[in-house]
Amino acid sequence: MKKQLVAFGSLLLLGLLEGCTQAGLGLANLPARFSSTQTVKAIAYGAEDSQKLDIYLPETTSETSLPVLLFFYGGRWTDGSRQMYPFVGETFAKEGYITVIADHSKYPEVRFPAFVEDGAAALAWVYRHIGEYGGDPERIYLSGHSSGAHIGALLVADERYTRAQGVDNGIIRAFAGLAGPYDFEPDEEDLKDMFGPPENYPQMQVTTFIEGDEPPMLLLWGDSDTTVWRRNLDLLAQQIRAQGGQVETQIYPGMDHVGIVASLTWFYQKRRPVLDDMLAFFNRH
Repeated sequence: MKKQLVAFGSLLLLGLLEGCTQAGLGLANLPARFSSTQTVKAIAYGAEDSQKLDIYLPETTSETSLPVLLFFYGGRWTDGSRQMYPFVGETFAKEGYITVIADHSKYPEVRFPAFVEDGAAALAWVYRHIGEYGGDPERIYLSGHSSGAHIGALLVADERYTRAQGVDNGIIRAFAGLAGPYDFEPDEEDLKDMFGPPENYPQMQVTTFIEGDEPPMLLLWGDSDTTVWRRNLDLLAQQIRAQGGQVETQIYPGMDHVGIVASLTWFYQKRRPVLDDMLAFFNRH
C-alpha cells in the first residue's frame, strides 16, 4: 500500500506540474517553505523590474568559497518567474552550490535577443558579486530548462553577449541544458515575431556559433518529450563534436518535457537520475 501511495503521489505531482498549477508548484516547493536554507531575494542585476534574481545559500561552516549554479527557467520566452523555482534553488543548495535563479524580460514586451542579453547581465552580476555571498567566481556553472536552456546555451556559444557585459564566456565552467530548443526554425506566429525576420533565425540557433572552444556542455532530454524534439540535442552535439569541443548527452526513457525538470523536485530526485547526472558532470569540470 505504501508503494502504491508513493506512486499515486508521484503521478499527482507530475500532473500538477505539467499544468503549471499553483497546487503543483506549491507541492514541489513545499520543503523550501520549511527549510533553513538562507535565501536572498529580489536582488537587482539591472534597472528593469524583470532584472531580478534570488540566491539560495547552503548551510556550511567551511571557509572555502563554494561553487555557484546560475539557473534559467523555461516558459517559452513568454512566461515563468524565479518565484516558481525554489525547488531548484533548494535542491542544489543542499548539494553545496550557491544557487541563483534569475528572471529575464519576456515576449511580447521584448523580442530576441533581449532575454539573452538579460541572461548575460545576470551572469556578469554573479561573476562580480557572488564572492560577497561566499561563492567562487571561478566556479560558475550554468543550467536551464527549455527556453532557459536556450538562453544558457547561447551564453556559452555566442561570446558577444558576455563581451557586451565586460566579461568573457570563459567564466562559465560548464553548462547543463535540460530539453533545450538549440536548433529550430520558428513555425508559430508569435515565435516568428519573437525571433524574425527569417534571415535573423541563424542568430538564435546555438549551432551557428560553435567553434569547439566553448565550455563543456551536458545536453539532457527525455524521449517522451513532444514539445522540444530530439533533433535539437543531436544537431548541437554533432556540431560540437565536429568542431572538437566537449559535449556529453543523456537520453531518459519515458521522460517528457516537464518531467525532466520535475526530476529536480524532492518527490522525484531520488527516483530519477537527472540530478545525479548533473552533479557528476559538474564535478568532472
